[in-house]
Amino acid sequence: MTPESHAAAAARLTGRRAGSERRVSGAVAEVDLGGGQSVMVKRGHGPGAAGAEAAGLRWLADAGAVRVPAVRGGDDVWLVTDRVATGRPGPQAAARLGRDLAALHAAGAPAFGAAPPGGPRDAWIGMAPMRNTPGEDWPHWYAEHRVLPYLRQAVDSGAMPAAGAAAVERVCDLLPALAGPAEPPARLHGDLWNGNVLWGADGHAWLIDPAAHGGHRETDLAMLRLFGCPHLDLVLGAYREAAPLADGFGARVPLHQLFPLLVHTVLFGGGYADQAVAAACAALAA
Repeated sequence: MTPESHAAAAARLTGRRAGSERRVSGAVAEVDLGGGQSVMVKRGHGPGAAGAEAAGLRWLADAGAVRVPAVRGGDDVWLVTDRVATGRPGPQAAARLGRDLAALHAAGAPAFGAAPPGGPRDAWIGMAPMRNTPGEDWPHWYAEHRVLPYLRQAVDSGAMPAAGAAAVERVCDLLPALAGPAEPPARLHGDLWNGNVLWGADGHAWLIDPAAHGGHRETDLAMLRLFGCPHLDLVLGAYREAAPLADGFGARVPLHQLFPLLVHTVLFGGGYADQAVAAACAALAA
């Protein structure tokens, strides 16, 4: 049986006649629906991935804070969203992004690890499975459900040496003391690296590909710093003006970066294990 094309999925899920498609990647294509409208059509890479992303986009949109592409259709396999016309990053858009992120986080979540309404417990971050298991205490929840599951996978695959794993485990043991002041659960994008920020032609930043869940707001900000972001100083400055961060945020950045670095270690191996160990050592030295 021939797999359904991106254009055919777009037509079925939107009820519109689909025209040409332009492949963006193996999983994503831009499809012309006529009348000047184009949509992005994405094939989920695992069970529940498309539905989890759709639920995350809707949850972020419901906060009325950040700009995300509207969901136009979807099922267990496919997700159809509006296409965002892209431009260049600028200082005004960066400052606006900082303020919008502060408002998104303030919209809150029922618990740390809470999934978006209608979203599955077994979700994804990028190509890696991510389980949304609620918890009330951030340090223990972060260790049990965000750090240790990926550390165990990295060790089992041989990507993480025993000495490095011991440093990460030491961080988990000391998390209550390293975490800073307690904060309520924030509504997170959850995979907020620069590649998931589109600088729109309309002068706004748009967020795509969320791994949305309830978490600590510093995790989104630390992830945004991990691989670089244009005008990051303006993003963080505007965020702090709208929602001041607890003292010591800079020293806690490596702690929050442990999660995405371990995910990358599981997915890609290589030097990410070294980066994760370096982050663990920096967190311990803070």
